[in-house]
Amino acid sequence: MSQTTLDRIVAATLYEGYILYPYRPSSVKNQVRWTFGGVHPRSWSEATGGSDPWIAQTECLLRATDATSVTVRVRFLQLVTRTVARLDPPVAVLDADAVARLEDVEELRVVGVNHRAWDEATEISIDCGSHALRALLDGEVVVEHPIPSQDDLEPLLDEQSRIVGALQRERQPIVAEVTVTAVRLTADLVRVGVVVRNVSAFRVDGDRERALRSSLVSTHAILVAEHGAWLSLADPPEDAADAAAGCRNVGLWPVLVGDPGASDTVLASPIILEDHPQVAPESSGDLFDATEIDEILSLRILALTDDEKAEMRASDSRARALLDRTEALTGEDLMRMHGTIREVRPAIGERR
Repeated sequence: MSQTTLDRIVAATLYEGYILYPYRPSSVKNQVRWTFGGVHPRSWSEATGGSDPWIAQTECLLRATDATSVTVRVRFLQLVTRTVARLDPPVAVLDADAVARLEDVEELRVVGVNHRAWDEATEISIDCGSHALRALLDGEVVVEHPIPSQDDLEPLLDEQSRIVGALQRERQPIVAEVTVTAVRLTADLVRVGVVVRNVSAFRVDGDRERALRSSLVSTHAILVAEHGAWLSLADPPEDAADAAAGCRNVGLWPVLVGDPGASDTVLASPIILEDHPQVAPESSGDLFDATEIDEILSLRILALTDDEKAEMRASDSRARALLDRTEALTGEDLMRMHGTIREVRPAIGERR
């Protein structure tokens, strides 16, 4: 399948719940976030009795030949903590002395924009490589992916181009470990497994918010086969039904992706999907809530007050892009979202 199509499907689930209508950080639903696909530090998971898992796993079935190879990628979000600081008096250059004088505040209004603390996210992709199935059957592949800590300062300038504050962004170090395995079940049937672990060093202090900053969030796995065909676990062929029932999936639920009938790519997502999911072609972009209807959410966004839109725009770049895109919709764009019929099927019990 095309990379663009795959990226659209992954993005729809990767950012599910990132920020929800009414798309304001102050709304209650946006103060409890990061609820999908969490893979937390092992020490935190064990201290909480496993309620926050440190492992996610998927197992898939593959019709294979001696020429089959498998490519695996893992994608997830890492939290970026954004805080706001004021600088008084303003300066022209943010040197070490000015940085030392930055004072954390809840909110800072600069050139008509309110800046406030917020958890953003950055997308991480782990390329686990392409492996001949013969080699995977001989031994597992383990990929360790360390992510270093990172701190950035973004100066905030007033109308005179003086620095009056800064946005401070901080990322905690994370170490993710991915194990890829293969087990032959029959002459042409192989079970391929992907296990994602969070092996980050983490000191437990009872603060779940801090643990989230060292967690993999919205974890996904993508498996691509060459010279082989993945089988549906939801609707396996009869000769693979028992093998499908024996596949163990924990926090990752695999489905076939691509056009109907395609079998070269599997997406294992923390959200349960049907085989061959699609993003509606009428959708103008991600609304971070795939269970809603684009038309309804778009109209609700357009009905927000100016103050609500200002808060939405100030939350982060993704919410700002969503608002700008929605406000640019034409009447024709909105009509494309309205009343589309995908297919016509007889009602249950209807006689032909």
